Amino acid sequence: MTQRGGIVKRILQLFVTRWLARTPIGMVVLGIGWFVMRKRRKRAAEQGDGGRPYQRDRRLTAVPGGGTRPRGR
Repeated sequence: MTQRGGIVKRILQLFVTRWLARTPIGMVVLGIGWFVMRKRRKRAAEQGDGGRPYQRDRRLTAVPGGGTRPRGR
């Protein structure tokens, strides 16, 4: 994802969060989302992922050792 795409995503996230926070039901939704993301981040940290977000790169292919290598075209 490009730098601009990350900024746009954060701004949209802020607006949605503020909109949901206006009502009690929205606060419940935000709380559930926070709890789910907290569990996901904890699990990713335990697996040694390093906390980096998943990035899809179609130019790489998986190898049996668990890594990736460039595809030879």
